[in-house]
Amino acid sequence: MVVCVCNAIRESDVRQCARSGCRTPCQAFRSMNRQPKCGQCASTARAIIDEELAAA
Repeated sequence: MVVCVCNAIRESDVRQCARSGCRTPCQAFRSMNRQPKCGQCASTARAIIDEELAAA
């Protein structure tokens, strides 16, 4: 699933960032050397990160 259309970030990318220690969408963007643009992906990215943190 595509999470961020503006930056072409997929769900698997966000999950990998969370597994690597990112705790917020902003940290995930930074770790991929990208910047949030429109912000519509933030809530979805947050939910994915929270899922990964709960599963850890």
